[in-house]
Amino acid sequence: MNLSNLQPAEGSVHNQNKRLGRGEGSGKGGTSTKGHKGAKSRSGYSKKLGFEGGQMPLQRRVPKFGFKNINRVEYDVINLEKLQTLVDNGVVTDTVDFALLVDLGLVSKNGLVKVLGRGELKAKLKVSAHKFSATAIEAIQAAGGEIITL
Repeated sequence: MNLSNLQPAEGSVHNQNKRLGRGEGSGKGGTSTKGHKGAKSRSGYSKKLGFEGGQMPLQRRVPKFGFKNINRVEYDVINLEKLQTLVDNGVVTDTVDFALLVDLGLVSKNGLVKVLGRGELKAKLKVSAHKFSATAIEAIQAAGGEIITL
């Protein structure tokens, strides 16, 4: 063994590419394989998201329409029929509150709850929610229940 036949162990050297921009004699000097001029030949070039080579991008070509109210308040809804189902299944006896609805996975813990009047409620319940529809208030009170607005 001598210095002329030393070589790294198999798999230990990964970069076997030619070194770019190291003089004309290397064969990869001058433009360093980037061609002539243009954005891609410059250092620090990165294409913007959605860029289509100067053509008007799709996102700007497609017409925009509608209105998005930034002050809109989204509610998770629970209908009376769902409350009645919970009573029928023995999950609820007399009180339905926000914590119970979150535990059951019916609403998200960061959301607001609105009780709507679809279906029929026969049980006497004390219902807590952020909002109630007029029909829901009517039906809960007609069944002898109580509403608590959070």
